[in-house]
Amino acid sequence: MRICFSFTISILLCCCDSKRVFEDNVEFRERAWKSAAPVQFEFQIADTSKRYNLLMNIRNSLDYPYARIFVNYDLVKQDNTSLSKEMISEYLFDQKTGKPFGTSGIGDIYDHQFIILKNYSFDKAGPYKVKLAQFMRMDTIPGILAVGLRVEKVGE
Repeated sequence: MRICFSFTISILLCCCDSKRVFEDNVEFRERAWKSAAPVQFEFQIADTSKRYNLLMNIRNSLDYPYARIFVNYDLVKQDNTSLSKEMISEYLFDQKTGKPFGTSGIGDIYDHQFIILKNYSFDKAGPYKVKLAQFMRMDTIPGILAVGLRVEKVGE
């Protein structure tokens, strides 16, 4: 009975987000993101008549030593041709006060969602990849617990 109830709740929560096409997160067990460990996400685009937002998810703790984070992203199509590649910079903390941004549900852990590409249209249906790599002064940045990607339809 308990398993059936949990399964039903999970299905309802997933169905409520009609905009989401894909979402996944990679957790870092060491609570740090290494520059030698970029993350990659593969997703499918079925409807090329729609426009999409691509968002980066970041979960950090108060152990993160900087106010902002620099991340290189690369959107790649099936034949490994790069469609969009750029470095993005986002603030995780207020640079003057040190107050953390993002939403927190568990003590010193904060979740953020940043736009990578807004209102993007894909030319062809099929598989795509997004690669995310931290681009900081340190090879290993502490306080980054997870990084993820969300792909959602615009206007639904």
